[in-house]
Amino acid sequence: MHDWITTPVTADLLRGALDVERTEHGVLPHRLPARARAQNTDGQLAMAESQPSGVRLAFRTRATAVELDTLPTKRAYVGAPARPDGVYDLLVDGRQAGQGSVRAGHVITVDMTTGTSEVRPGPPGTVRFGGLSGAVKDVEIWLPHNETTELIALRTDAPVEPAPARDRRVWLHHGSSISHGSDAASPTRIWPAVAARLGGVELINLGLAGSALLDPFTARAVRDTPADLISLKIGINIVNHDVMRLRAFGPAVHGFLDTVREGHPQTPLLVVSPILCPLHEDTPGPCFPDFGEIGEGRLRFLTMGDPAEKASGKLTLRVIREELARIVKQRAAEDPNLHYVDGLELYGEADSAELPLPDGLHPDAATHRLIGERFNGVAFGTDGAFAGD
Repeated sequence: MHDWITTPVTADLLRGALDVERTEHGVLPHRLPARARAQNTDGQLAMAESQPSGVRLAFRTRATAVELDTLPTKRAYVGAPARPDGVYDLLVDGRQAGQGSVRAGHVITVDMTTGTSEVRPGPPGTVRFGGLSGAVKDVEIWLPHNETTELIALRTDAPVEPAPARDRRVWLHHGSSISHGSDAASPTRIWPAVAARLGGVELINLGLAGSALLDPFTARAVRDTPADLISLKIGINIVNHDVMRLRAFGPAVHGFLDTVREGHPQTPLLVVSPILCPLHEDTPGPCFPDFGEIGEGRLRFLTMGDPAEKASGKLTLRVIREELARIVKQRAAEDPNLHYVDGLELYGEADSAELPLPDGLHPDAATHRLIGERFNGVAFGTDGAFAGD
């Protein structure tokens, strides 16, 4: 038996969230501020930003046992096998010390053929970690990267206090579902978390599944968030949503960078082009899911574009890489802290042969690790834009 101490979950216990909303049950971390959320009308983005990729509780304690009550919102798909429960990663003094899940929670069942959904309310649940050392230690609980998670109560068998600020640089990263962590094994194994650990930095992850679309409110969120290092991974969502042509893409990139620079005029800023995606290298979007094998738990994506449409300005990944490289080269003449990384350095043709994208768009767990390690080398390495002092 433990003599439990309940500690309210407050913003000072959280890292990686840009806003904390008080709810009926507790608090809900958000990865976009309220002003940005108020300007958004897209359900996909609303879901993505509420999923706490990179968000973690961080506290110092002597506790040997920790319980966290949460109310997850899970997603299910008509005709598909049940998705695994979200994973909570426990770190003690920076090292993996446990994992857990919460089986309870709300369930949103989506019919992808009709675009409709149904919500089934559910109860809260508890993730528990025990057998910890009674020494003073810094504890982090990384929340599921792919499961909206309301935080209700934190219980320990010893007092907790917010973890002291580390003497580490803060890295803010923005990207698509690949940066969000789609198909990664757990929240500390998404590629930005892998790179942050290797680079010795504190992560703020604005990887937003399906939603890296150069939205001005996202640019303002980046602009207004304190950070020592910033990276922007641009391109795949622009193509697979087919949201703009080349004529609009260049000015939109310039505008996004202009906005970020309003708040971070000298911050090292790294523009990253898309990793290899054979589906869209030379074929424009849009792309759509193929439900042919959904009953066996397999989903693939198909493109509806035609390579001939490039002549009318439709975008492919090859075109986007060329345009991003051109824009960064042009701006870097007056902005020496602006840099470019070709996404093919992170995952290219040779990698695709060895580690193909299972659904045609998203990397698997092993590839997340590879991309994180590669990004650490090109960004945080000796000659990288984020090299330490």
